[in-house]
Amino acid sequence: MTPKDLNTYAISKYHDTAAVMDRLNTLISRPIRRIKPDAMAAYLSWFEENCPKSKARIEEAKAYIPGGVQHNLAFNHPFPLVFTEAHGAYLKDLDGNRYIDFLQAGGPTLLGSNPETIREQVVELLNTCGPSTGLFHEYELKLARKVAEHMQGVDMFRMLGSGTEADMAAIRIARLATGKKYILKMGGAYHGWSDQLAYGIRLPGIKHMEAHGVPKNCFKYTQEFFPNDIDSLEKKLWRNKFRGGTAAVLMEPIGPESGTRPLDKTFNAQVRELCDRYGALLIFDEVVTAFRMGMGGAQGYFNVTPDLTVFGKIIAGGYPSAGGLGGKREYMAYLTAGIESGKKKALVGGTMAANPLSAAAGYLTLCEIERTNAAVTAGRAGDRLTRGLDRLIQKHDLPFVAFNQGSVCHLETVGTMLFSIPWHRPWQIPGTIKEIHARKSVMEEMGAAYMAEGIVTLAGSRLYTSAADTDDIIDEALIRFERVFRNIEGVK
Repeated sequence: MTPKDLNTYAISKYHDTAAVMDRLNTLISRPIRRIKPDAMAAYLSWFEENCPKSKARIEEAKAYIPGGVQHNLAFNHPFPLVFTEAHGAYLKDLDGNRYIDFLQAGGPTLLGSNPETIREQVVELLNTCGPSTGLFHEYELKLARKVAEHMQGVDMFRMLGSGTEADMAAIRIARLATGKKYILKMGGAYHGWSDQLAYGIRLPGIKHMEAHGVPKNCFKYTQEFFPNDIDSLEKKLWRNKFRGGTAAVLMEPIGPESGTRPLDKTFNAQVRELCDRYGALLIFDEVVTAFRMGMGGAQGYFNVTPDLTVFGKIIAGGYPSAGGLGGKREYMAYLTAGIESGKKKALVGGTMAANPLSAAAGYLTLCEIERTNAAVTAGRAGDRLTRGLDRLIQKHDLPFVAFNQGSVCHLETVGTMLFSIPWHRPWQIPGTIKEIHARKSVMEEMGAAYMAEGIVTLAGSRLYTSAADTDDIIDEALIRFERVFRNIEGVK
């Protein structure tokens, strides 16, 4: 199946998945190429010399906040920085240092950070209504109608507080609608931190190893399947027929961890066919891809219609309470609000969900994305960045891999998240885990080097471009990336 109009989507040309995976597998089969010790020492010294106010503030925060920061994206080696300004493609820290922002809050700010046109209208709303009343506001309707207008799998939309909550609601609906038990999720994907879905996250085959504090019996009806392995998925669907059935298949349509393990272009359609055959709902987690891939999301690009769609990040335009669930009318009926007896409903809540502030910011952002074709602009910036990184990789004869799905860009230098846990060879598991930890340490060093060169990334391996990224900004970023690459061991 093909998208209706490629000109409205961020992906100008879908990558050759087999070729990308060959390069990624080669990367993790080779010894780690890290930054030269003297260069790494210089980068770490940069933080000490140029970020003293951030360091002091983080040390103070550690007395009141576990680890000194409130969320994982803020962690940085050798210490987190305190950011005070965000505008368009740039961030500024407490010490006055300026950075090119390829984190973009983890993906939600497709227009660039803090766009003035949205901010002015949000301020007007705050002056008239305030951020929350607990009652209905017309922006709730405007947002729901806008989502349903563009997403082919959405007849109705219910706003929630986060993507985590939306995934929780989705699997509850799936079990109610089908009367079946099992949830099959793609291994290596993160679908929030709820008990049942904290399984097989980050690495395929890891099962419950990352789910500390969660009793193992919470995973009784959660299973995982490997990316691009349609036979593995079908075997599990067939086996589940005889022990309670599969309620839903849950997946990111570009691959786990925002496409870090990219999917074959036909894979979504194959999964859709299997779900129809075995009576399971297909749930697309479009927390990252919705509207960032285009107004029709990844489901529009691949022209594959899920039964339920999970939203997050961009659904509130970078403002808080960014989550929601959309889907076919018959399934969304299980989320009917109000107190009723005698009717089965999925238990959901959230006092601050769909508050006027978030609903307005989300609606206004989607209107601006639509008006400016921002997804395509950001996607072209992603293409320019990826092509430039690939040229630098070849120029310096590095084993690194750069690829993108529109404005979601990947720069793999160590391949930390490309391993799988070899349960079929249990004697290899300790060595695999040791290798993963070693590569994670080097990935943190790479992230620190990028930051010292004035580039903010997600964990040193993922980059989100925005509509604020001009050619000049991308080209300047490439100059900075090359300064890091010149400091890699073995580069002359």
